[in-house]
Amino acid sequence: MKFLIISGNPKKDGLCASVMEEVKKGAESSGAQVTAITAEGSERCRCCGNGWGTCREENYCSFGENDNFNVFHQSVKEADAFCIITPVYWGEMAEGLKCHLDKLRRCEFGQNGALSGKPVLLVASPGGTGNGMLSCLEQMDRFCRHTGTVIFDYIGINRWNNDYKKTAAYMAAKALTSGRRAGETL
Repeated sequence: MKFLIISGNPKKDGLCASVMEEVKKGAESSGAQVTAITAEGSERCRCCGNGWGTCREENYCSFGENDNFNVFHQSVKEADAFCIITPVYWGEMAEGLKCHLDKLRRCEFGQNGALSGKPVLLVASPGGTGNGMLSCLEQMDRFCRHTGTVIFDYIGINRWNNDYKKTAAYMAAKALTSGRRAGETL
């Protein structure tokens, strides 16, 4: 199984990076081929063509070469399953990740898109007060609903619960990449 970890974390260390490492280890423990990418440096969607340009007509961003979005898009399409993991800023996912996912949503909207039916693990990691976790997970949930991905699990992790939530992230990635389906009862 090809498992892609999409990170919105601009930092190379800290809580979000350590959780990402646990997700990676969990997926690798089931034999998955794991690739991790950081979605940063993306330009905001330009809403070309009266709001629906090549993204809707041809499933690619006509400006995606400028910020490597088209490479990111191809990586997501090739993955069998993926994890979206982000620090939480102002109750939302990291800005660079949001730019990438906004473009991806336009290119892959609906039940017939390349992401439809793919399982995804959602992880939000607020720092500071720990607030904003739920609104960030809801934002990622909307992306999944628009693209037809199947949410495997939601994990909210902060400095107060990371001792046991890192284990949950590891186990969720292992279960997902082992072939367990969302909602499957053990």
